Amino acid sequence: MIRRSIAVAAGCIVNAAGEVLIAQRPEGKIAAGKWEFPGGKIEVGERADQALVRELEEELGVHASAFRPLVRITHDYSDRKVVLDTWLVTAFSGEPHGREQQAFAWVRPERLFDYPLLGADGPIVASLRLPQDYVFTPEGIDEAALVSGLPLLPKGALLRLRQPALSDAAYKALAGRLAPACKRLGLLLMLDRDPAMVAELGAAGWHASAAALSAQTSRPLAEEFWFAASVHNEAELAQAQKAGADFLVVGSVNPTPSHPQGKVLGWSGFAALADQANRPVYAIGGVRPRDREQAFAHYAQGVAGISAYWSVPSSS
Repeated sequence: MIRRSIAVAAGCIVNAAGEVLIAQRPEGKIAAGKWEFPGGKIEVGERADQALVRELEEELGVHASAFRPLVRITHDYSDRKVVLDTWLVTAFSGEPHGREQQAFAWVRPERLFDYPLLGADGPIVASLRLPQDYVFTPEGIDEAALVSGLPLLPKGALLRLRQPALSDAAYKALAGRLAPACKRLGLLLMLDRDPAMVAELGAAGWHASAAALSAQTSRPLAEEFWFAASVHNEAELAQAQKAGADFLVVGSVNPTPSHPQGKVLGWSGFAALADQANRPVYAIGGVRPRDREQAFAHYAQGVAGISAYWSVPSSS
């Protein structure tokens, strides 16, 4: 059977309270009763952003005035393939109302899975829950400097404790001391040693380096924790997908002093991998927080880095 390929633009509309609008598919439509992010088919000759504005006006009577790319998802259903071009809408006018008699609800991102969503929407929920900044600790930083730098990091950021020179025991001890401070500051601590440490120490998740990822054939920790992976090429991307990573860090986007011989993807190479990822992707390698807008334009979740976030030198 030949499956149809359908291009769809969808909007994640966020209100002042940080809630996201979802709509319930009405009777008579495929998957009636399921919840989804509002949107619709992209017409021939229409850009995704144009379709987004048109569909939100037609479905909900709202006009989107500020929006950016969020994540692009390809999902295979039994009878069709849907390419879901998803946008984050941060400003709109008009009061949403169901022009197609559909119910809708404003929901906090962390509560979205309380609703029976369409199968394609899982990675979109992950994008809505994840921050824009992923910070790696400088290699060899002393503990005092690390602790004093934590309050200066972006609130809500992911923080990967990357200290390859430490023994597993010393790494675990340091992570245990950092975990309470990270929670207090709203930072999401990511560990990169034994995945079992994550639950034991109350961290947010586990980050697999490319080398660690090669040994993973299935998800190494419970669904309640984040699972991230570093990816540099299509083979590593396929391995991350096979292992069930929730989100990826892809690079190097630009040349970096710390990896002068490393392969440089450029933004076009980054976008090519991000387009295949089917999950949130952070850009890393010669990028800084000021590059977020450029990253967003290439469907990045945000940016990741070391020196861009710390005033101390890094040897990594």
